Amino acid sequence: MFRRAQRRKAKLRLALMGPAGSGKTFSALMIAKGLGGRVAIIDTERGSGELYSHLYEYDATQLEPPFSPSKYIQALRAAEQAGYDVIIVDSLSHAWAGPGGVLDLQDKAAKSTRNSFSAWREVTPLHNELVDALLGSTSHLIVTMRTKTSYEVQQDGGKTKVMKVGLAPVQRDGLEYEFTVVLDLSIDGHVATATKDRTGLFDGQYFCPSEEIGNRLSKWLNSGELPEDRAVATQPKPQPEKPRSFLHEHLHKMLEAVGLLGYLDLYSLYVCTRYDVPSMDQLAQKQLAEQLTMLRQIKDKKTKFNQFVDILNQQRIAA
Repeated sequence: MFRRAQRRKAKLRLALMGPAGSGKTFSALMIAKGLGGRVAIIDTERGSGELYSHLYEYDATQLEPPFSPSKYIQALRAAEQAGYDVIIVDSLSHAWAGPGGVLDLQDKAAKSTRNSFSAWREVTPLHNELVDALLGSTSHLIVTMRTKTSYEVQQDGGKTKVMKVGLAPVQRDGLEYEFTVVLDLSIDGHVATATKDRTGLFDGQYFCPSEEIGNRLSKWLNSGELPEDRAVATQPKPQPEKPRSFLHEHLHKMLEAVGLLGYLDLYSLYVCTRYDVPSMDQLAQKQLAEQLTMLRQIKDKKTKFNQFVDILNQQRIAA
C-alpha cells in the first residue's frame, strides 16, 4: 500500500497575482519562454496578450464574454489537444467576477430561485470543474489573477477595528493555495515575491520575473533533485554565481532610462554608503528592489531627478 516517497517530474502550476499595471501578462510570457516549448495564451484581457508578440513566437486565442467556466475549460482542452507545452490563462479572475462568471451565474440563479444557498449549490460544481481541469492539465499552466485590498475586523482592547490585511485575489477564497508556486507582483518595478513556494527556489527573494526564472523552474520540475539551497550536506556546495543577476542588469537599464549613467560613479558611492557594501554587485535582492522602486519614482519627474542629483553632488563634496 505504501512506498518510499519520492519527488517525480511534474507540470508547473503557477499563479501570478497583482493589481492592474503590475506586469502579470508580460511576466507570464517571459516565464513561459524560459520553460521552453510551444506556448499558448488564453486571453480575456481584450487582446493584451498579443501586445508582446515581438518578444518571441507564441499563439493566442481571445475569450469573449460571457466568461463561463465551461468556456475556459473548452479553450484549455483545445490547447492541450493541440500539443502546447505551456498554457497561460490571462486572466482567471474573469471566470469568477467577469460577465457570465461564477458570481454572475450565482446572482442570476439566486434571483430565479429566491434562494442564495441553493444558487451556490448549483454553480459551485461548475467552478470546481474548472479548477479540476486547470490543476489536471497535461501542460505547464500559468494563470494570472487580479488582486484587491482585503480587510479584516479585529478586536483590540475591547474595541472593534477594521484592519487592512493585504491583497486577496479576485477569485474564490483559498484558490491560490492549489498552485505549486504563487507570486505576488508589485506595480513599482514589477518585483515579485513568493507567497507560496513548494519548490523552495524563491523563499525570501525579491526578483523580476524573467526567462531565467522559467529556466530555473524547468530544471526543478524535470529533475528529482532538491533546489541547490536546500541540498543535503553530501552534495557539493554550489559555487557563487559569477554573472550579474537579472535585478542587477535591470538596475543598470533603469539608470540609463532615468538618465543617471553620467552620474554612475556618484550613484555607486551613494548606494555603497547607504547599504554598507563594497560594491554595487554586492547589493542584496531586497536592496536592489528598493533602488528600482526609487528610480521608477524619479523617472520622467524633473524636480525629483534634480533633487536626487543634488544629493549625489553634495555627497561628492562631503567626500
